[in-house]
Amino acid sequence: MNAWTTAGGLLGGIGLFLLGMGLMTDGLKLAAGPALGRILAHSTKTRMRGLASGVLVTALVQSSSAVTVAAIGFVNAGLLTLGQSMWVLFGANVGTTMTGWLVALVGLKFKIEVLALPLIGVGMALRLSGEGNRRGALGQALAGFGVLFLGIDMLKESFSGLSTDFKLPEGDGFKDTVVQVLIGIVLTVLMQSSSAALTIALTAAQGGLLTAQGAAAVVVGANIGTTVTALIAFIGATPNAKRAAAAHILFNLLTGAVALALLPWLVPAIGAAGEVLELGSAPAAKLALFHTAFNLLGVMLVWPIADRMARFLEGLFRTAEEDEASPRYLDANVATVPVLALDAMEQEVRHMGGIALRMMREAMTGASQGKLAKDQQIVARLNQTVANFIARLNQAGMSQDSARRLPHILRVARYYEAMAELAMEAAAAARETPLPVLIETGGTFFDQGTRLLSRVDPEGVLAHGADVESDLQSLEGDYQILKKELLEAGAQGRLSVTDMDARLRAASAIRRAVQQAVKATRLLDGEATASGAE
Repeated sequence: MNAWTTAGGLLGGIGLFLLGMGLMTDGLKLAAGPALGRILAHSTKTRMRGLASGVLVTALVQSSSAVTVAAIGFVNAGLLTLGQSMWVLFGANVGTTMTGWLVALVGLKFKIEVLALPLIGVGMALRLSGEGNRRGALGQALAGFGVLFLGIDMLKESFSGLSTDFKLPEGDGFKDTVVQVLIGIVLTVLMQSSSAALTIALTAAQGGLLTAQGAAAVVVGANIGTTVTALIAFIGATPNAKRAAAAHILFNLLTGAVALALLPWLVPAIGAAGEVLELGSAPAAKLALFHTAFNLLGVMLVWPIADRMARFLEGLFRTAEEDEASPRYLDANVATVPVLALDAMEQEVRHMGGIALRMMREAMTGASQGKLAKDQQIVARLNQTVANFIARLNQAGMSQDSARRLPHILRVARYYEAMAELAMEAAAAARETPLPVLIETGGTFFDQGTRLLSRVDPEGVLAHGADVESDLQSLEGDYQILKKELLEAGAQGRLSVTDMDARLRAASAIRRAVQQAVKATRLLDGEATASGAE
């Protein structure tokens, strides 16, 4: 086998593996749909349940990054605490070791074409006949499995051809170990997949290019390499996302450091365990066992210090939170999972609504125009952030349920944006007439409006729909009485036409703003009811 053929085989094998992994992961995420969210949201009440959820979901969707994004999304949405999400993230590290077992026990032991080609054929048949539904998503995942196995086979053939002509650093000394770890880190960074780097290490060891300890060092490097992806995720991320990514980084660095320190003793111990478990003499299965073992060791190491780690991380990255115009829930990481992205978007819109309601209250109590203008800019920037986020979200696959939910969230955002504009109108009108006189004229109307606004605050507990409708009817009655009184006062000369017009415009703006807030509450209440029904 000449050098060009070998290089082409290696590149093609890596490409097929990454393509298959991407197809499989995207298909499984779409097929899982809201189930991914439900499992994580309802299975994290204890450390063990959170850990098991991370392992299970990662093993199912074959993507620790998808589970990491899901966990971050739930922290942003307030459904998980940072402490709960940490155990999901640690479980995802253990769950991603299933890829190693898949490669070692299936990809390197079976005649690939017997398994892979039928999977691709059946998968694409399901994909083409089930476009846009769960069957099509499962078909895509099956085809991805098949392509992934073809990639493994090509890597295996290429490495077996290389074993006589090329050697990787395979010594047990400090220098060789450092080089091996760096190889794992570089492979993971370049391919953005620790699973791909792990597969290369397993097939290289199987092909005789690496010793067991050398391959183990590459595996440790691949685990450490995933922290680079987390560091990239810091760019433009929310404070909660940064804290969760930091927990992931700390776990992987601690686990990698301990594994490297124990490498001379850990590898022989794993080899002995492999003999007891009858994994055979082939190194791939023993390396898969090593990968699982040192991630479980990492879990045991962080178990006693997890609470202190969470408290430490809670104190970090607080600057962005203090800027209300910075998004609290939306970032590029959560946009890759539409179901979670919509949860985060709803929370951001609620945050925007809370500021709009605050503007309305301030307009009714005589806040300065400068303060209101600043708040309106915050609402406008958050609304633009939501719009930009949607542009990214539309590039990802979206289920029918998510597609139906998106317009509702957009309507809520529009209601709150209109409410901020009406707050400015009310404040402008109130400046043309003494505010105490205005409030005195329509005292009942103002009291009812203030009370109703407090009942529909999206960042608080929304009032029951029937109660809100009753209060809205009372507000409308009070508004009609106030309007009649102001018109009569203007007609009889007890109030100048200018003052009458200013008070009418202020009262009308307040009335319409409250109506916008109630409309938003109806939609939000409907979203909450639908989520509960699931």
